[in-house]
Amino acid sequence: MITGTALIAGAGVSGRGIARLLDDLGVSVVVADDNGAGIPVAEARERLAEFEIVVTSPGWRPDNPLLIDAAAAGLEVIGDVELAYRLDRAGTFGAPRTWLVVTGTNGKTTTTAMLAAMMQELGRETGLRAEAVGNIGVSVADALGDASRVDILVAELSSFQLHWSSRLTPDAGVLLNLAEDHIDWHGSFTAYADDKARALRGPVAVAGVDDAEVCAALGRAGVEKHTGFTLGEPGLGQFGVIGGQLVDNTGDAPVILAPVAGIEPAGPAGVLDALAAAAIARSQGARPEHIAAALAAFQVDGHRGQTVAESGGVAWVDNSKATNPHAADAALAGLDNVIWIAGGQLKGADIAPLLREHAHRMRAVGLLGVDAPLIARALAELAPELPVHTTTSTDPAAAMDELVEWAAGIARAGDTVLLAPAAASLDMFSGMAERGDLFAAAAGRLT
Repeated sequence: MITGTALIAGAGVSGRGIARLLDDLGVSVVVADDNGAGIPVAEARERLAEFEIVVTSPGWRPDNPLLIDAAAAGLEVIGDVELAYRLDRAGTFGAPRTWLVVTGTNGKTTTTAMLAAMMQELGRETGLRAEAVGNIGVSVADALGDASRVDILVAELSSFQLHWSSRLTPDAGVLLNLAEDHIDWHGSFTAYADDKARALRGPVAVAGVDDAEVCAALGRAGVEKHTGFTLGEPGLGQFGVIGGQLVDNTGDAPVILAPVAGIEPAGPAGVLDALAAAAIARSQGARPEHIAAALAAFQVDGHRGQTVAESGGVAWVDNSKATNPHAADAALAGLDNVIWIAGGQLKGADIAPLLREHAHRMRAVGLLGVDAPLIARALAELAPELPVHTTTSTDPAAAMDELVEWAAGIARAGDTVLLAPAAASLDMFSGMAERGDLFAAAAGRLT
C-alpha cells in the first residue's frame, strides 16, 4: 500500500480515475498536467522529493521529461493497470481476482468480448462473475471498486499499459499478432513487440503461432511453455481447425469445441480471435458447450466487420476499425469480389504489401482522405487493371456518400463492398466510429 504521496502524471480520463481510486483509499495524491487541472509539469519536476511513486497515464511517452526525472530520482513509475493489479493482489478489494489479459496489434476487442462471453457461460455454473475491462467495457479500477464483485477481469490491454506494468502477471494471457504500430511511442518495433509480450508472463501463455513476429517475441521473452493457436490443423498442444470445427488438441485426443460456420466476424480474423479466446477459456475450466454457446450468440461490436446492409446479393461491410494495413489485411482475407473503400492517414505505413497480397480479391477501389493519392499511386503500379475512384471532397458525409453511390453503381450479386480503410480517420472524421456510421447510413439509404 502507498504510505506517502503519489504523483499522478496526466489529468485525463485515466489520471482522474487513478486520483479518485487512491483518494478513496486514503492516499494523498498530487496531479500534474499543463492543462490547468493540476500543478504544472515543471513544478512537479521540482517537487519530486515529496513523492513516493509516480502513476502515469498510459499515453505519456517514456521520454517525457517528468518521467525521466522521476526515474533518475529513484522513483518508481508505473501505470494505472499496474497500480490496480498491485492493489488487487494486496487484497485491498477482497480476495484477489483472476486476471485474463488480451493484447496484440489487431483483434483485441473482439477476442476480449468473445472470452468474456465464454467465461460468463462458465459463470452460470460456478457463480463467478466475469466482465470485459480495460480498453473495452469499464476501467480496471472501476471493476475492482464495483459493489457487485467482479471475480474475473477479462482485460484488453494496449502496449502502453503493458509498458508501464512491471509486476503484472496475468493468470492467463494471449498475444494475438504483431505488426508495426505506435513505433514513435516505443522507439522501435522490437520494443513495441516486447512490451506486448509482457502479457505472457503468467502460468498460461497463448500465442498466435501463425505470426512470425509473435514467435520471435516469444523467444526474446524466454517464454518456453505456451499454447499456440493456428488457422491450420493444430499440432499437439495447440488449438486449430479440423473439418470446419474449432479443435483443442492440448489433451490426450482432439476435442471439438464449436463450428467455424457462423462465427462473427466471418473470415480468418474472426476464427483466429475465437481460437485465442477458446484457448484462454479452456485453461480456466470452460467446456466445449460453454465455448459453443458463447460463439453462437456472439455479435461483433460496431465497425469491426459488421454487415450493415444487404441488397441484390451485395453485402456492405463496415470494418472502419481497420485503421492500419495489418488490420485491413485481416478484413480482406477470405473475401473475393471486393469493392474496397480505403484511405485516410497512413501514418507512414507501407500500403504495397497489402496490395500485393489482396489485389486479386478486388474488383474496384474507392479512395478518400489525405493519403488517397499515395494509395492510388501504389495501385497504379501494382494493380493497374483495377478501376479506382478517388473523391476529392473533404466533407466527411459528402465524401462517403460519393464513394457509396459509386460503389452501388458498379456492384453486382456476389460482391462485398468493404470499408476497411487501412488508415486512421482523424484527417476527415471525429474518429473511426463516425467514418463507419456514415458508411452504414449511406449504404442503408441506397439499398
